[in-house]
Amino acid sequence: MSRPRVLYVTDLAYQARGRRYCDEDIFLTSRLRAAFDLALCHPRDAARLMDGFDVVVVRNSGPVLGYQDAYDAFRAQALERGTRVYNPLTGRADMAGKRYLPELTAAGYPVIPAADRAADLGRLPAADAYVVKPVWGADSAGLRVVPPAELPGLPYADGLLVQPFIDFQYEVSFYFVDDALLYALHAPDPERRWELRPYEPTAADREFAHRFVAWNALPYGIQRVDACRTREGDLLLVELEDLNPYLSLDLLDEAAREAFVAAMTASVRGAAR
Repeated sequence: MSRPRVLYVTDLAYQARGRRYCDEDIFLTSRLRAAFDLALCHPRDAARLMDGFDVVVVRNSGPVLGYQDAYDAFRAQALERGTRVYNPLTGRADMAGKRYLPELTAAGYPVIPAADRAADLGRLPAADAYVVKPVWGADSAGLRVVPPAELPGLPYADGLLVQPFIDFQYEVSFYFVDDALLYALHAPDPERRWELRPYEPTAADREFAHRFVAWNALPYGIQRVDACRTREGDLLLVELEDLNPYLSLDLLDEAAREAFVAAMTASVRGAAR
């Protein structure tokens, strides 16, 4: 049988604060080549190149805001041609902006309450400060903290999201391939978001994280469920990253990394079929 042809979309030059995204993609592609005929390309080149491949894997391609025109062209052409994209373009979470957070708030999910219209500010709990961020932001781009008095006058029509500033114990991330939770990492110090350590999730943690993966209903792919542990001990969703989540594979032991590679290989092979 011929080997599936994979176009792996990444920006190896993308500069992330405190992390080297390119190292993760160099590692993953070096391992995926054992199962696929694989080529790498920049996100700006994906639309022109994707027709020659069985599946397009979008990985550490950086915030879409940095190449919005190219991403929009890629997305439109992939949907029109029925291109198999990994993750599928049906994602309802960060892939489609952050308006899912107000949607989940209104539906009663355990999320940090969010509003994207002045009319919905009453849904938010009282707080000393509020976090404002772009609906289409990523990697903390455009994020700022404002006092309550500024909320009514914000330009919501420009695509803004408002959430109360939460005093939490720590952040924790749950990493899924398809619907299987493979590992979790947490940041014990809230001031050092990317100084992560292994985390052993409880049954309740697993149920919490899987609830959002089930809501997103992707048939396959990689997702990262980011949450915070409140002072009261509850978990609240921070975001559901379903476009190109960074995986922090360098922090895993060899067995966990091998398990991830095996799971991703099987998942991409299934997508190619």
